[in-house]
Amino acid sequence: MLDYRLSDETESLRTTVREFAQEVIAPQIGEFYERDEFPTEIVRQMGELGLFGLPFPEEYGGGGGTYFDLCVALEELARVDSSMAITVEAGVSLGAMPIFRFGTEEQKREWLPRLCAGEALGAFGLTEAGGGSDAGSTRTTARLEDGHWVINGSKAFITNSGTDLTELVTVTAVTGDKPQGGKEISAIIVPSGTPGFSVGKRYSKVGWNASDTRELSFDDCRVPEENLVGQRGRGFAQFLSILDEGRIAISALSVGLAQGCVDESIKYAAEREAFGQPIGRNQAIQFMIADMEVRASTARLAYYRAAEKMLRGEPFRREASIAKLYSSEVAMDNARYATQVHGGYGFMNEFPVGRFYRDAKILEIGEGTSEVQRMLIARDLGVG
Repeated sequence: MLDYRLSDETESLRTTVREFAQEVIAPQIGEFYERDEFPTEIVRQMGELGLFGLPFPEEYGGGGGTYFDLCVALEELARVDSSMAITVEAGVSLGAMPIFRFGTEEQKREWLPRLCAGEALGAFGLTEAGGGSDAGSTRTTARLEDGHWVINGSKAFITNSGTDLTELVTVTAVTGDKPQGGKEISAIIVPSGTPGFSVGKRYSKVGWNASDTRELSFDDCRVPEENLVGQRGRGFAQFLSILDEGRIAISALSVGLAQGCVDESIKYAAEREAFGQPIGRNQAIQFMIADMEVRASTARLAYYRAAEKMLRGEPFRREASIAKLYSSEVAMDNARYATQVHGGYGFMNEFPVGRFYRDAKILEIGEGTSEVQRMLIARDLGVG
């Protein structure tokens, strides 16, 4: 018989993160969001809480937990704020995980302890301007010269790439041609401050305003040959597997936002009065909130199922795409409903649902658009 109850350890983690989100993040994140400012001190505190090391072994400074533990933490963070949730998600899934999964022992020993402690952030440079979903169209190049990779090109929409805590970006680059034809794409670590590596200004974004997202440029940027991550020519394949895991994490984040919309709507419906009574007594409001809860609860089951298969070592790509597709669209729906429940106040950034509404849309785009998820699901079903 299925049992979706959390273990005592994971339930304790959930409670701890929930309290941190409510007591530390909630009172101040709105101001950072309005100023379009990255809250370095909050991120350091999340590191001290152990969030960046959750799914990594203790030998590398991690918490010895599982990827599911990370997902539970992301859900609780996103119930209050998605900027901080995506900072953790990207720092773990995109910054540290490629090194853990594919790096050499020397690379793990050098980079993972600080990344796991949240003392440093890592990023992954895959997307390029004009590429988008077609990540295989990589134009950034890297050639070997005197024991160094010489990198030229640019990357776009890279999270955690220019903060005071950022210490490395792993980038995909064309390192040659495959014998059978096509591009040989490899992944290479570029430490922050390397000559020829420049970081652009923070993007002016619709949402996630307290997170860091930038364009990166490489102009004859030289790094040692041993900065290659994994096997040469396997960089793109490696990152596709990282994306499969990351989609479960984004699903958890989406569920958190969707549940946060429920939380805020319940509270507001009890406080706001119209026509002489709390609006929560109106059936129209009750039904909207009930529908929001149904969606959030169902989306949670979807990412639980995907994580369950991943942790058992079973194929989980279809389940990850299902979870990511459904939960991201649920987040968007719930944000719209919550804004409607709040009326004019829902359009104000001082109310959390205003931020939720702005933050929700990117969830249908980042780490694989909804259209890409549908394509992957259909392909796995043998359709087309």
